[in-house]
Amino acid sequence: MLVISGKPISALAALILASNNAADAFSIGPFSSRRGVATKLSMGTGGMDAYDAQMKAMAAGGSTSAAVEEVATEMLDSTRTAATISNSITSPASTGANIGSGHGSHLGDVDPSSAIASLEASQAKMVAEIASSIPDLAMKDDASYGPPTKSGYFTVNGHAVKLDASDAPGPANVAWLSDLCIDETLSSLTIYNGPLADVPHLISRCVITGSEELNFFLDFRPRAYGAYDLRDAAGNYPGPDTLGRQAFEYSGARKDFDTKFATEEVVAFFEDIRGKFEGAVDNPGLGDEGLSEVESLTRGPMTMDVTMPLSANNVETILTAREKAASLWLSWALDDSHAHRPGAPINSQYVYDSKYKINAYGVLLDVFVKLFGQAEGEKLAAADSGPIDEAYVGGGS
Repeated sequence: MLVISGKPISALAALILASNNAADAFSIGPFSSRRGVATKLSMGTGGMDAYDAQMKAMAAGGSTSAAVEEVATEMLDSTRTAATISNSITSPASTGANIGSGHGSHLGDVDPSSAIASLEASQAKMVAEIASSIPDLAMKDDASYGPPTKSGYFTVNGHAVKLDASDAPGPANVAWLSDLCIDETLSSLTIYNGPLADVPHLISRCVITGSEELNFFLDFRPRAYGAYDLRDAAGNYPGPDTLGRQAFEYSGARKDFDTKFATEEVVAFFEDIRGKFEGAVDNPGLGDEGLSEVESLTRGPMTMDVTMPLSANNVETILTAREKAASLWLSWALDDSHAHRPGAPINSQYVYDSKYKINAYGVLLDVFVKLFGQAEGEKLAAADSGPIDEAYVGGGS
């Protein structure tokens, strides 16, 4: 296992990175030649090349070389540099299962402390319900933070980071679950699925960005490339005249996601939540110029990213939204119809996810550095995103 910029990365994941050529090794989507951000990884022609490299590495016992580590190091160092630069010019953002029902209809007066306390209690119920429904989910003490865990603790904004990490390798198919809370500051639940199914990853995060302001981010992240980053502000996607035959591939991935997950019911749920917020302002989304290219590559079509006043109504609405989202994720995770067929589909999902998680780490690093500064942001991003790759495929993690 390699450790690059404080993040563990297996030789297999490093080989996937190195398998692409220098010109487009870190790009995703069809226009790799014009994308210069180092956190972008090719999901187009590089995918099968990466898979071939993966198979050769496995056959050779997973051996690697200094060149592999150099490529991975440059990629993650570039991500950190981009986050530092972005932080210097951009201020923090200001512009089946039934989980957690019955948390109360009135919060009364609310301040950062009481808001995060309510979110933390609600999140604890979500994780407990998930754990009871997925018995194989196990704590990872060596990746958790806050006394009395083995990894000790560190602070952000003067408050101890409390992070309970867990996973369920094998049939349960949970690659990483991060239950994160920082008093008066943040409540976040991140769930990455393993490659045995196409269930969306879940990102559910609420950050207090000021004494009277909070940011809420909620996303179900697709498991196949659907060219969402190429969607314009009107919601249109480029067709075959621009993308050629790949346009049909990407359209098929979008249709599959919409049919299984972004159903009318789920879309209506997102719209209903938006309508209940008071004074909410949408942050840049897909198709907007203000969204970075690498972030547009990781977002799903239903992403909710809003900044709003800190009020009892808004906190209550966020509680409802997060509990419903966790409930949806759990119902999908327990549904065998979302499982991949054995063989190539699982291997292809693994290759995609390994690259995707590196992009997602880069985005999270940028978010946390903007919010908490370089040093604390780096530590928190590394802790919250977990292992960069899914090295547990077929067995232990």
